[in-house]
Amino acid sequence: MKRAVYILAGPTASGKSALSAELAREMGARILSADSMLVYKGMDIGTAKPGADEIAEFGMGGVDIVTPAEEFSAGAWLRAASAWIRTVPAETPVIVVGGTGLYFSALLRGLDRAWVKPPPVYPVVRIDRAVVRARIAARLDDMFMQGLEEEKRRLRERYPVWSRTASLAIGYREGDDRAKILTRTCQLAKRQDTWFRHQARPLYVEPEKESVRACWREYGPWQVEFGESCERN
Repeated sequence: MKRAVYILAGPTASGKSALSAELAREMGARILSADSMLVYKGMDIGTAKPGADEIAEFGMGGVDIVTPAEEFSAGAWLRAASAWIRTVPAETPVIVVGGTGLYFSALLRGLDRAWVKPPPVYPVVRIDRAVVRARIAARLDDMFMQGLEEEKRRLRERYPVWSRTASLAIGYREGDDRAKILTRTCQLAKRQDTWFRHQARPLYVEPEKESVRACWREYGPWQVEFGESCERN
């Protein structure tokens, strides 16, 4: 089953999620998250997961799929996305937003790494790293105020053993060391930016709606194959 989707990628704290929400409201669109940590149930504050109201507003896919005790992969995400897309009416626009490059590769090029065609051009939000660091620091302060420590305690009590992939989440294994969480999150943003620069064909856009719209008008929407082929991989 082929579906046309709109794509918006970018590193953490680049403003892509807020942008996608604004655009989705204007378009009457549904949102599919391409973030490897939003798939985990209960990992809400530390992953900057959208609130329950926003998830419901956009019928958001790609969130709250498995528990921290379970492994998750790009293939699992693609299968979940395939199941989710079948619930979206054909006439409803879909925006895919996130920072996990492997998910975008799986979506646009499939799971077979022996790619023949080059990746398509798609928009990637890019802003100054100093601005990203300041945003991450402010967001981290909010996370602690919202109860990050209590969330970690509750999750560890319920899931004493975490999967390898869930254990990669920043903010859950550093204790209350704010400086370490800040450093690791900034390093993540840099790695994500590097991935899109070298593994994709990014068209860098400003964190503004018109910049994204201009890219979508020129290159989008992107035709994506969902369905049985996803289920078999």
